[in-house]
Amino acid sequence: MDVATLAQLALAGLIGGIITAIVGAASLITFPAMLAVGLPPVVATACNTVAMTPSSFVAAWVDYRRLPPWRPAFRLVLAISAVGSSIGAFLLLLTPERAFSVFVPVLIGLATVLFAGAGTVRRWLYRHGDDPALHSAHAERVGLTLLAPVSVYSGYFGAGTSVMLLAILSLGPAADFRSVNALKNLLSGLSSVVAVVIFIAGGLIVWPQTLALGAGGLAGGYVGGRLAHFVPVRAIRWLVIAVGATVTVVSAKRFW
Repeated sequence: MDVATLAQLALAGLIGGIITAIVGAASLITFPAMLAVGLPPVVATACNTVAMTPSSFVAAWVDYRRLPPWRPAFRLVLAISAVGSSIGAFLLLLTPERAFSVFVPVLIGLATVLFAGAGTVRRWLYRHGDDPALHSAHAERVGLTLLAPVSVYSGYFGAGTSVMLLAILSLGPAADFRSVNALKNLLSGLSSVVAVVIFIAGGLIVWPQTLALGAGGLAGGYVGGRLAHFVPVRAIRWLVIAVGATVTVVSAKRFW
Protein backbone atom coordinates (compact mmCIF):
# COMPACT_ATOMS: atom_id res chain seq x y z
CA MET A 1 0.00 0.00 0.00
CA ASP A 2 1.64 3.23 -1.16
CA VAL A 3 1.70 6.51 0.76
CA ALA A 4 -0.46 8.31 -1.82
CA THR A 5 -3.32 5.83 -1.35
CA LEU A 6 -3.14 6.11 2.44
CA ALA A 7 -3.14 9.91 2.13
CA GLN A 8 -6.18 9.71 -0.14
CA LEU A 9 -8.06 7.64 2.44
CA ALA A 10 -7.00 9.92 5.29
CA LEU A 11 -8.34 12.88 3.30
CA ALA A 12 -11.61 11.04 2.63
CA GLY A 13 -11.86 10.27 6.35
CA LEU A 14 -11.17 13.92 7.18
CA ILE A 15 -13.92 15.11 4.84
CA GLY A 16 -16.28 12.40 6.09
CA GLY A 17 -15.58 13.33 9.71
CA ILE A 18 -16.24 17.02 9.05
CA ILE A 19 -19.49 16.22 7.26
CA THR A 20 -20.54 13.88 10.07
CA ALA A 21 -19.99 16.57 12.68
CA ILE A 22 -22.05 19.07 10.69
CA VAL A 23 -24.81 17.09 9.00
CA GLY A 24 -24.03 13.33 9.29
CA ALA A 25 -23.71 10.67 6.54
CA ALA A 26 -19.94 10.05 6.52
CA SER A 27 -20.39 6.69 4.79
CA LEU A 28 -21.61 8.38 1.62
CA ILE A 29 -18.07 9.78 1.40
CA THR A 30 -15.91 7.14 3.06
CA PHE A 31 -17.40 3.94 1.61
CA PRO A 32 -16.92 5.06 -2.02
CA ALA A 33 -13.36 6.07 -1.08
CA MET A 34 -12.68 2.49 0.02
CA LEU A 35 -14.06 1.21 -3.28
CA ALA A 36 -11.96 3.75 -5.20
CA VAL A 37 -8.69 2.38 -3.80
CA GLY A 38 -9.56 -1.10 -5.01
CA LEU A 39 -11.14 -2.85 -2.04
CA PRO A 40 -13.92 -5.34 -2.86
CA PRO A 41 -17.39 -4.11 -1.73
CA VAL A 42 -17.77 -6.53 1.22
CA VAL A 43 -14.28 -5.75 2.54
CA ALA A 44 -14.83 -2.02 1.94
CA THR A 45 -18.05 -2.14 3.98
CA ALA A 46 -16.41 -3.94 6.90
CA CYS A 47 -13.35 -1.67 6.89
CA ASN A 48 -15.53 1.42 6.69
CA THR A 49 -17.52 0.29 9.73
CA VAL A 50 -14.38 -0.37 11.76
CA ALA A 51 -12.77 2.92 10.72
CA MET A 52 -15.74 5.17 11.43
CA THR A 53 -17.15 3.59 14.61
CA PRO A 54 -14.90 5.64 16.95
CA SER A 55 -16.40 8.86 15.53
CA SER A 56 -19.82 7.88 16.93
CA PHE A 57 -18.37 7.69 20.43
CA VAL A 58 -16.59 11.02 19.92
CA ALA A 59 -19.89 12.61 18.85
CA ALA A 60 -21.65 11.17 21.92
CA TRP A 61 -18.84 12.32 24.22
CA VAL A 62 -18.93 15.88 22.89
CA ASP A 63 -22.58 16.14 23.99
CA TYR A 64 -22.47 13.67 26.90
CA ARG A 65 -24.20 16.10 29.26
CA ARG A 66 -27.30 15.75 27.11
CA LEU A 67 -27.50 11.98 27.50
CA PRO A 68 -30.69 11.03 29.35
CA PRO A 69 -30.55 9.23 32.73
CA TRP A 70 -29.93 5.50 32.55
CA ARG A 71 -33.17 3.51 32.44
CA PRO A 72 -33.46 -0.26 32.89
CA ALA A 73 -35.47 -0.36 29.65
CA PHE A 74 -32.39 0.87 27.81
CA ARG A 75 -30.83 -2.56 28.40
CA LEU A 76 -33.47 -4.00 26.08
CA VAL A 77 -32.61 -1.37 23.47
CA LEU A 78 -28.94 -2.31 23.73
CA ALA A 79 -29.74 -6.02 23.54
CA ILE A 80 -31.88 -5.60 20.41
CA SER A 81 -29.23 -3.42 18.81
CA ALA A 82 -26.43 -5.85 19.62
CA VAL A 83 -28.30 -8.93 18.39
CA GLY A 84 -29.53 -7.17 15.24
CA SER A 85 -26.09 -5.76 14.45
CA SER A 86 -24.46 -9.18 14.90
CA ILE A 87 -27.02 -10.77 12.57
CA GLY A 88 -26.34 -8.10 9.96
CA ALA A 89 -22.58 -8.55 10.29
CA PHE A 90 -22.84 -12.33 9.89
CA LEU A 91 -25.09 -11.86 6.86
CA LEU A 92 -22.41 -9.67 5.30
CA LEU A 93 -19.80 -12.35 5.96
CA LEU A 94 -22.04 -14.91 4.26
CA THR A 95 -22.91 -12.74 1.26
CA PRO A 96 -20.87 -13.63 -1.85
CA GLU A 97 -18.85 -10.70 -3.18
CA ARG A 98 -20.60 -10.77 -6.54
CA ALA A 99 -24.07 -10.80 -4.99
CA PHE A 100 -23.21 -7.93 -2.64
CA SER A 101 -21.84 -5.91 -5.56
CA VAL A 102 -25.28 -6.00 -7.16
CA PHE A 103 -26.78 -4.52 -3.98
CA VAL A 104 -24.21 -1.72 -3.61
CA PRO A 105 -26.00 0.85 -5.84
CA VAL A 106 -29.29 0.11 -4.09
CA LEU A 107 -27.74 0.48 -0.63
CA ILE A 108 -25.99 3.74 -1.50
CA GLY A 109 -29.15 5.06 -3.13
CA LEU A 110 -31.19 4.13 -0.05
CA ALA A 111 -28.69 5.87 2.22
CA THR A 112 -28.84 8.98 0.04
CA VAL A 113 -32.64 9.06 0.16
CA LEU A 114 -32.60 8.61 3.94
CA PHE A 115 -30.10 11.42 4.32
CA ALA A 116 -32.13 13.67 2.02
CA GLY A 117 -35.13 13.09 4.28
CA ALA A 118 -33.23 13.71 7.51
CA GLY A 119 -34.12 17.40 7.59
CA THR A 120 -37.82 16.57 7.35
CA VAL A 121 -37.48 14.06 10.19
CA ARG A 122 -35.69 16.60 12.40
CA ARG A 123 -38.25 19.34 11.72
CA TRP A 124 -41.10 16.95 12.47
CA LEU A 125 -39.47 15.92 15.76
CA TYR A 126 -38.98 19.54 16.75
CA ARG A 127 -42.63 20.36 16.03
CA HIS A 128 -44.11 17.26 17.69
CA GLY A 129 -41.62 16.64 20.49
CA ASP A 130 -44.21 17.52 23.15
CA ASP A 131 -46.93 15.30 21.68
CA PRO A 132 -47.93 12.74 24.36
CA ALA A 133 -48.74 10.20 21.64
CA LEU A 134 -45.04 10.02 20.78
CA HIS A 135 -44.12 9.11 24.33
CA SER A 136 -46.75 6.53 25.16
CA ALA A 137 -46.12 2.89 26.04
CA HIS A 138 -47.57 1.90 22.65
CA ALA A 139 -45.15 4.22 20.82
CA GLU A 140 -42.25 2.73 22.76
CA ARG A 141 -43.26 -0.80 21.75
CA VAL A 142 -43.50 0.30 18.12
CA GLY A 143 -40.03 1.81 18.40
CA LEU A 144 -38.56 -1.40 19.80
CA THR A 145 -40.18 -3.40 16.99
CA LEU A 146 -38.72 -1.10 14.35
CA LEU A 147 -35.31 -1.15 16.03
CA ALA A 148 -34.77 -4.84 15.17
CA PRO A 149 -34.61 -4.55 11.35
CA VAL A 150 -32.76 -1.22 11.59
CA SER A 151 -30.10 -2.88 13.76
CA VAL A 152 -29.70 -5.70 11.22
CA TYR A 153 -29.24 -3.13 8.46
CA SER A 154 -26.74 -1.26 10.66
CA GLY A 155 -24.56 -4.36 10.98
CA TYR A 156 -24.90 -5.21 7.30
CA PHE A 157 -24.20 -1.83 5.70
CA GLY A 158 -25.05 0.99 8.07
CA ALA A 159 -25.14 4.11 5.89
CA GLY A 160 -28.25 6.15 6.73
CA THR A 161 -28.86 4.32 9.99
CA SER A 162 -28.57 7.50 12.06
CA VAL A 163 -31.73 8.96 10.51
CA MET A 164 -33.74 5.84 11.32
CA LEU A 165 -32.35 5.65 14.87
CA LEU A 166 -33.17 9.30 15.45
CA ALA A 167 -36.82 8.70 14.58
CA ILE A 168 -37.05 5.48 16.62
CA LEU A 169 -35.41 6.89 19.76
CA SER A 170 -37.83 9.80 19.70
CA LEU A 171 -40.62 7.35 20.49
CA GLY A 172 -41.07 6.61 24.17
CA PRO A 173 -39.88 8.73 27.12
CA ALA A 174 -40.06 12.45 26.44
CA ALA A 175 -36.70 14.08 25.69
CA ASP A 176 -35.42 17.12 23.83
CA PHE A 177 -33.91 16.75 20.40
CA ARG A 178 -30.27 17.13 21.48
CA SER A 179 -30.70 14.43 24.12
CA VAL A 180 -32.14 12.05 21.54
CA ASN A 181 -29.33 12.94 19.12
CA ALA A 182 -26.64 12.24 21.75
CA LEU A 183 -28.31 8.94 22.63
CA LYS A 184 -28.45 8.08 18.93
CA ASN A 185 -24.70 8.61 18.61
CA LEU A 186 -23.99 6.46 21.67
CA LEU A 187 -26.28 3.65 20.54
CA SER A 188 -24.85 3.76 17.03
CA GLY A 189 -21.34 3.34 18.41
CA LEU A 190 -22.26 0.58 20.85
CA SER A 191 -24.14 -1.46 18.24
CA SER A 192 -21.32 -0.99 15.71
CA VAL A 193 -18.82 -2.45 18.19
CA VAL A 194 -20.53 -5.84 17.83
CA ALA A 195 -20.17 -5.73 14.05
CA VAL A 196 -16.56 -4.54 14.40
CA VAL A 197 -15.65 -7.57 16.53
CA ILE A 198 -17.29 -9.93 14.03
CA PHE A 199 -15.57 -8.32 11.05
CA ILE A 200 -12.16 -8.46 12.74
CA ALA A 201 -12.67 -12.07 13.81
CA GLY A 202 -13.82 -12.92 10.29
CA GLY A 203 -10.57 -11.60 8.84
CA LEU A 204 -12.23 -8.97 6.62
CA ILE A 205 -10.19 -5.99 7.80
CA VAL A 206 -7.34 -4.55 5.76
CA TRP A 207 -5.61 -2.56 8.46
CA PRO A 208 -3.49 0.08 6.65
CA GLN A 209 -6.50 1.42 4.74
CA THR A 210 -8.78 1.16 7.76
CA LEU A 211 -6.41 2.99 10.09
CA ALA A 212 -5.76 5.74 7.54
CA LEU A 213 -9.49 6.31 7.04
CA GLY A 214 -10.17 6.15 10.79
CA ALA A 215 -7.41 8.63 11.64
CA GLY A 216 -8.78 11.08 9.10
CA GLY A 217 -12.29 10.58 10.46
CA LEU A 218 -11.28 11.40 14.03
CA ALA A 219 -9.44 14.54 12.91
CA GLY A 220 -12.40 15.52 10.74
CA GLY A 221 -14.80 15.11 13.64
CA TYR A 222 -12.78 17.58 15.70
CA VAL A 223 -12.43 20.07 12.84
CA GLY A 224 -16.09 19.70 11.95
CA GLY A 225 -17.10 20.44 15.51
CA ARG A 226 -15.25 23.77 15.19
CA LEU A 227 -16.69 24.54 11.76
CA ALA A 228 -20.27 23.61 12.65
CA HIS A 229 -20.91 27.03 14.18
CA PHE A 230 -20.50 29.00 10.96
CA VAL A 231 -20.50 26.61 7.98
CA PRO A 232 -23.76 26.81 5.94
CA VAL A 233 -25.46 23.50 6.79
CA ARG A 234 -27.87 23.65 3.86
CA ALA A 235 -25.04 23.88 1.33
CA ILE A 236 -23.21 20.93 2.93
CA ARG A 237 -26.40 18.85 2.92
CA TRP A 238 -26.98 19.44 -0.79
CA LEU A 239 -23.33 18.65 -1.51
CA VAL A 240 -23.62 15.29 0.28
CA ILE A 241 -26.89 14.50 -1.52
CA ALA A 242 -25.25 15.31 -4.86
CA VAL A 243 -22.27 13.09 -4.02
CA GLY A 244 -24.56 10.25 -2.92
CA ALA A 245 -26.63 10.48 -6.10
CA THR A 246 -23.50 10.56 -8.26
CA VAL A 247 -21.96 7.58 -6.47
CA THR A 248 -25.23 5.67 -6.87
CA VAL A 249 -25.20 6.21 -10.65
CA VAL A 250 -21.47 5.44 -10.97
CA SER A 251 -21.72 2.26 -8.90
CA ALA A 252 -24.77 1.15 -10.89
CA LYS A 253 -22.76 1.45 -14.09
CA ARG A 254 -19.84 -0.34 -12.48
CA PHE A 255 -21.64 -3.26 -10.82
CA TRP A 256 -24.67 -3.65 -13.09
